[in-house]
Amino acid sequence: MRTTRILLAASLALASGLAAAQAYPTKPVRLVVPYAPAGGTDIIARAAAAELSKTLGQPVTVDNRPGAGGNVGAEIVAHSAPDGYTMVMSASSLHGITPFLYKKLNYDPNKDLVPVIVFAGFPNVLAVNPSVKANTVSELTALAKAQPGKLTCASSGSGSTIHMSCEMYKHMLGLDIEHVPYKGSGPALIDLIAGQVNIMFDNLPSAITHIRSGKLRALATTGEKRSPALPEAPTMIESGVPGYVATAWFGLCMPAGTPKEIIARMNAEGQKAARAPDFVKRMNDLGYEIIGGSSEAMASMIQDEIKRWGPIVKASGAKVD
Repeated sequence: MRTTRILLAASLALASGLAAAQAYPTKPVRLVVPYAPAGGTDIIARAAAAELSKTLGQPVTVDNRPGAGGNVGAEIVAHSAPDGYTMVMSASSLHGITPFLYKKLNYDPNKDLVPVIVFAGFPNVLAVNPSVKANTVSELTALAKAQPGKLTCASSGSGSTIHMSCEMYKHMLGLDIEHVPYKGSGPALIDLIAGQVNIMFDNLPSAITHIRSGKLRALATTGEKRSPALPEAPTMIESGVPGYVATAWFGLCMPAGTPKEIIARMNAEGQKAARAPDFVKRMNDLGYEIIGGSSEAMASMIQDEIKRWGPIVKASGAKVD
């Protein structure tokens, strides 16, 4: 009898969870973007929110909460109720760079957030203001060596892949270039175009329109292969920096403790969004490469990021209190 009661209770709990997942969501879902508008994370978040709103049957509203390299917005989600109604468009940097960069955090991005789905990724692009007298990575390197400490490298904030891509370049070639952090890729691009800073390893989607218009000059992309969206730009490896690879990806996370049924439901809806023709076309046009996959696949990718960026952050000596 006792065994029967236990099995009955377990069955009822499972049925209740499945029913809750089937009913979910019954109200709007908030998607926190932990970076400023117009950057690579914001672009994909708004495209994904539009598709998810269609398939979920409830609005998915984007809430930009930039600051502290994405930690302000991510912490908000980590401390939110684990009921499926608050999620974050997380960047690979939050998982692979943040734990090594920040001495004190009020949350752990790899314990207090659980992975749902990776939508897409892309390489960064080394772009310079047209006034910089360098048309190749080799020429830029020579310029940096001739004027140590004079060149400035903008980023979307300390700890981002944009920042660490520059640190990787400096570390691998022994360069002295000043890092200038901004609160998001958008503000950094404005100053780069205006000539207030010299170079930037920006996310390809947010920089590509400025490159195509001639406002910025692309020297190289940071993936293993050339980007289909910018095929004329060589990779950093082709440009004479062996072993240089720095990519970024973006995906949904929810607060730890969110029911598995809700995680599975959101992953399924995310898969639909990632395959939607309008989403795929917009992403590909901007330089994103669709990824998709299970929540377990995203967890594995997080571990890969930790292995990739941990040594670079430590070698750079960068720390944020």
